[in-house]
Amino acid sequence: MKPQLENLVQTPIPTKHGEFILHYYSNTIDDKEHVALVKGEVADKENVPVRIHSECFTGDVLGSRRCDCGEQLDMALQMIDKAGFGVLIYLRQEGRGIGLLKKLQAYNLQDQGMDTVDANIHLGHLADEREYSIAALMLENLNVRSIKLMTNNPKKIEGLEKLGINVAGRIPVEAVAHEDNVGYLKTKAKKMAHMLFESKKS
Repeated sequence: MKPQLENLVQTPIPTKHGEFILHYYSNTIDDKEHVALVKGEVADKENVPVRIHSECFTGDVLGSRRCDCGEQLDMALQMIDKAGFGVLIYLRQEGRGIGLLKKLQAYNLQDQGMDTVDANIHLGHLADEREYSIAALMLENLNVRSIKLMTNNPKKIEGLEKLGINVAGRIPVEAVAHEDNVGYLKTKAKKMAHMLFESKKS
């Protein structure tokens, strides 16, 4: 049976980056509350700026400096506002899909010397367990024809294209590295092929 998704509620949300329409979705894949923040007209549009952001309680809510998630979320909303239209999909897949408990346990392992990839593997998980089928269904529901994906992660582009999403281009969303997260960012670049520190390469 094909996975089903339903757009149950749409409501205006004023933010520091202007007003968005928040779309609340139910689905038959999991029991999580996935949402999309939409600015402007995106139906039947090409090259729609889209950020698919996986939940990060510590970064998005607490402003943790261990990662770049909160900064990426803020940058994406700012870029969508500047463009005048776009979509930010917020997926409830904390800690690259391993959940908050395991993510916090991984933090402790990182403090003992492991990097973020090795810590996840040590806990019995893959380096990245996120998947984007619900995001693809949400973009389909919004009738977006093609997207410019805000990401530094080539595997996210590849995953969406396999799900039938027309990714017409990429928009970098690179936060400034600092002492608390530079090791984390270097691991993403080295072990997960994230397109980071590109301007510093010779």
